[in-house]
Amino acid sequence: MSDVALSAKRWSLRVNWLVERVCVLLLLLLVIDVWLGVLVRYIIPLPLTFTEELARYLMIWMALLAVSSGIAYREHIGVEFLFERLPAPLRRWLAVAFDVIGFAFFGALFWYGLGFAEKGFGRVTMIYAMPKGYAFSGVPLAALVACIQLALMGLHDFFAARAPEAVAARVAQGGSE
Repeated sequence: MSDVALSAKRWSLRVNWLVERVCVLLLLLLVIDVWLGVLVRYIIPLPLTFTEELARYLMIWMALLAVSSGIAYREHIGVEFLFERLPAPLRRWLAVAFDVIGFAFFGALFWYGLGFAEKGFGRVTMIYAMPKGYAFSGVPLAALVACIQLALMGLHDFFAARAPEAVAARVAQGGSE
């Protein structure tokens, strides 16, 4: 594998390592929050009303950030039926084309997500009375991380010694060296 492909793959796995830890932390907070919500609703009658809203925002942030992890492991949607039937040179170009299309989509999502989050700072949440921009900023952040992953995986796909054999998980596990 060329040095560029190897470096891109290593950086992709490093970014993914961080994203996975953040997602696990968000999941842990989500589980604690939901259990607290169940406790205060059915067992201990406390007037804690924030648990539903917090759970919603934690789940959205976690799901959005997990998209980049799916990109790193090549678990995103691909046209596998067509992809596996093509010769190696065409598979390489199709994989790069998927990366470019994904990058364009997440680039647009990042750009419009910035405006969405900015407008959210003018509105407040119902329970916390905090600006919704903090919750909405998960959209451009997740899109930016997805763009970084797609750029790294695109470099890997383009410079790898062998063309990818599938658009699924083999890339991050060393299958298209």
